[in-house]
Amino acid sequence: MTTTSVVRVGSRNSTMARWQTDWCVELLSKAHPDTCFEITTMASKGDRYQGPLSRIGGKGAFVTALDRALLDYELDVTVSCVKDLPSPHDRQPGVSIGAVLERGDARDALVLPAGRQPCTLAELPRGARVGTSAPRRIAQLRQRHPRLEPVLVRGNADTRIEHLDDGSRGLDALLVAYAGLHRLGQTHRATQVLDPTWWLPASGAGMVVAEYRTGDTTVRDLLTPITHPPTATALAAERATLAALRGNCMTAASVHATLTSDTVTVYAAVFAPDGHTAIRTQTTGPVHQADAVGRRAAEQLLHQGAAALLHALPHAP
Repeated sequence: MTTTSVVRVGSRNSTMARWQTDWCVELLSKAHPDTCFEITTMASKGDRYQGPLSRIGGKGAFVTALDRALLDYELDVTVSCVKDLPSPHDRQPGVSIGAVLERGDARDALVLPAGRQPCTLAELPRGARVGTSAPRRIAQLRQRHPRLEPVLVRGNADTRIEHLDDGSRGLDALLVAYAGLHRLGQTHRATQVLDPTWWLPASGAGMVVAEYRTGDTTVRDLLTPITHPPTATALAAERATLAALRGNCMTAASVHATLTSDTVTVYAAVFAPDGHTAIRTQTTGPVHQADAVGRRAAEQLLHQGAAALLHALPHAP
């Protein structure tokens, strides 16, 4: 960091990413009123490219530009949605998580075109085209509602909703993150919010992190006070499961952790692409061993044959 009084914070330039960064900077400003935080926005490769993410390195494409600017000392902090981060075993060296903000709603939600009569997934007509880009959503949709047709869609959440409303993609519905709707001020668009223990969300769903250059203790100490400890515990458990599975954004794997005062419970699953097979598990342990509980969930899935499903998964957007 070039100065202790000005901290340069990087963000993708989407509406939701900027909301997340503004929130982070608000928390930092309250914790450090004598420090100036300047926000820089940039377009990511993932935002510019509208084809399959598998062709440009998966969801890591969303943070590549931020990582590069951070490692080149052009930024001091970057803010990202956890779902956009590469899996732990794929994470670029030199970048560390410094703060984990309080988790938003982790659930997925169903969104219908504006003006359409509200209904649930079960009430959609046979053959209804449901848009999403997440392999785990596609697999669960095929498993739970095989009469519906998953449609691969890309783009930021607000853009996808615009395409749903204008009919340009021929969609009858979207499956999106409920936390994203909240951050866009669009929660009224959800006609069904799905139970996360039944319809598993993505690892890190609803979470936002601030990252810094590994070894920059000055910035690390600035970020530490805004961490939300329960969310950090849940993130540790979920990322541990994903890492042990060697999973990434192109695998249909889901992990969701819930906490009580002294225990963490991990719900995890791996799905076949066609939804015909799903291997699920649930593990519980003390919160101070969140990593171990997450790894145990992965071990149980692998013991039940999850490796075969993971290796069988095709490349997905």
